Amino acid sequence: MPELPEVEVVRRGLAAWAAGRTVADVTVLHPRAVRRHPQGAVDFGVRLKGAVLGEPHRRGKYLWVPVAAGAEEGTAMVAHLGMSGQFLIRPQDAAAEAHLRVRFAFEDDRGTDLRFVDQRTFGGLSLHETVPGDPEGLPLPLAHIARDPIDPLFDDDAFHAALRRKRTTIKRALLDQSLISGVGNIYADEALWRSRLHYERPTAGLTRPRTAELLGHIREVMGDALAAGGTSFDSMYVNVNGESGWFDRSLDAYGREGKPCRRCGTPIRRRPWMNRSSHYCPRCQPAPRAAS
Repeated sequence: MPELPEVEVVRRGLAAWAAGRTVADVTVLHPRAVRRHPQGAVDFGVRLKGAVLGEPHRRGKYLWVPVAAGAEEGTAMVAHLGMSGQFLIRPQDAAAEAHLRVRFAFEDDRGTDLRFVDQRTFGGLSLHETVPGDPEGLPLPLAHIARDPIDPLFDDDAFHAALRRKRTTIKRALLDQSLISGVGNIYADEALWRSRLHYERPTAGLTRPRTAELLGHIREVMGDALAAGGTSFDSMYVNVNGESGWFDRSLDAYGREGKPCRRCGTPIRRRPWMNRSSHYCPRCQPAPRAAS
């Protein structure tokens, strides 16, 4: 599933290609793509027709595009990419993609439209009212999601205090969207490897400097991933131009089971964890006694 760097790459593409454009028409080709819009596919298209799309924003793995002008001003289109959702900018006369779900046509003469393509249809689009007075037009359903670590308003001290109160293990905390958003399985494993922390390390024992070090590595790995265009293991994640990211070539832990640790040479291990897997170096990231 796309994580924060991949979603941020898509957000930047939408900002360049969709912001400020007026929607001429919306065609919903698969109702499941708008299943989170309670009023249904027809209402979704009717309400966006004539709307001017604003600057896209992101909270963790969620995208939203506020309606900057039009009858639906004060609402925003929320997008979750799920496992395989893609926003693509395509020439208007380009053939439809095999898994095209929603098409947005625009009133200008730029000759392109915006397409939402989703092979597995786990993603989706919906319209929601925004939080009154929020400068970014935050949709109400996303108000409970914490800020992410590359957000300038992320509060490091509050995050450390929450870790101490939570009394959980560190990887569980990193995937808790009420504490910190946007960190998924891949980047949690990568940041923990860089921090030399085992995924079952209790949060209650983390010192403030250790939390600061971890947050620094989270930001570093996400910055590196953004510079590489994100992580693509297959064609299901691409940017708005259909291009894959290449950060998978730089991963130090995730997906490297049996390969030597780049620091010490010990084979990387993979262990089942919460219906996922955790990848770690048993020498650089020793397990706490209870986990051992």
